Amino acid sequence: MMTLRAMLLISGVLLLAGCSASTEDELRQWMADQKNQTRPRIAPISEPKQFKPESYAQVTAVDPFSNQKLTLALKKDSAQSTANSALIDPELARRKEALESFPLDAMSMVGNMVKANQPVALVKIDSLLYQVRTGNYLGQNYGRVTKISETEVTLREIVQDSAGEWIERTATLQLQERSK
Repeated sequence: MMTLRAMLLISGVLLLAGCSASTEDELRQWMADQKNQTRPRIAPISEPKQFKPESYAQVTAVDPFSNQKLTLALKKDSAQSTANSALIDPELARRKEALESFPLDAMSMVGNMVKANQPVALVKIDSLLYQVRTGNYLGQNYGRVTKISETEVTLREIVQDSAGEWIERTATLQLQERSK
C-alpha cells in the first residue's frame, strides 16, 4: 500500500513538473505575436454632403399661425355650437319626466290600448307598469315618443356623436312576448 502511495506521489510531481514556466512563457509570446499581427480594418468615413437651401413655395399661402386663420376656425366652431345648442337647449330647459331616469334597455313594452282615441303603450320597468302617450319622454337620451303602434314605440333621441356634436337618432321599444 505504501508503494502505491509513493507511485501516485511521484506521478503527481512529474505532472506538475510538466507544467513549468517555460510553456507558460511560450504561450504568452504566442499571444503577443497574434496581437501584433492583427490589424483592425476601419472603413473611412464618407465626406459630408453639401447643403443646398430650398426656397419656400408656400410663402403666398395663408400663414397657419395667423390671426385670420384662427378667427375663421373660431367662427366655424361657433356656428356648429349654435346649431348644436338649438337642438339640445330646449331639452335642457324643460322639466324631466319620471321615465327619463331609466335606460331604454331596462324598459319593455308589454301592451297597448286606445284611450280617448289616442294610442297608449304599456311600458314595464322593474315590476311597475306605466302608460306612455305620444309626446312623453323615455330613456336617458332625451327620447321623445313620436309614434305608438301595436308592436312598438318609436322615439326620437338626441345623443352626442364621436365628435361631441348633438344629433338626432331614432330608437324603438319593441313589444315583448310574455314568457311563461
